[in-house]
Amino acid sequence: MKLIVNGKQSESNAATVADVVQSLGYEGDYFAVALNRTCVLRASYNSTPVKDGDEVEILMPMQGG
Repeated sequence: MKLIVNGKQSESNAATVADVVQSLGYEGDYFAVALNRTCVLRASYNSTPVKDGDEVEILMPMQGG
């Protein structure tokens, strides 16, 4: 299926948000995920399905001034 991940077209076999995150190599608790512009609770990553055409944004905190 085709997803838009962080603004770029991507092919994926992911079934859930957790699958997307894992396939991209994200680990730990220092990021947040939005699916179609709606934040997904970390506890729901495994139970939140993704479908063809979905937009996934993975957001990481940035430091700067």
